[in-house]
Amino acid sequence: MNKANIPDFGIKHVSRSGIHPESGIVMRSKVWVEKDGKLLMGTGRATLLERIDQLGSISAAARSMKLTYRNAWLWVEAMNHLASVPLVVKSAGGERGGFARLTEEGRRIVAEYKKERARVRESLR
Repeated sequence: MNKANIPDFGIKHVSRSGIHPESGIVMRSKVWVEKDGKLLMGTGRATLLERIDQLGSISAAARSMKLTYRNAWLWVEAMNHLASVPLVVKSAGGERGGFARLTEEGRRIVAEYKKERARVRESLR
């Protein structure tokens, strides 16, 4: 099979980094945190928590990420269940609508995740 016939499987190579990126061989990684084999934190969930913190609403955060409200709500429920203390405090809607906010633990875990993800990426350079 020549190079022109090798399928790319939809992989997008946005940037190249490493010691010799011009060779076309690049080390990549994905970082996520699991608890008891279940996803606690990954890039999407960290982004969702940051958006909830900025926008004060799961619904607004979901819209900003083009997620359905249901998926965002399920992610929040899963993270709150897996974490030792809730990461998001939420209030049901009413006359003026509900709200959601990150707890201090939510902010801490997002910051820790981003720090570790950056450390792993830096180690691959």
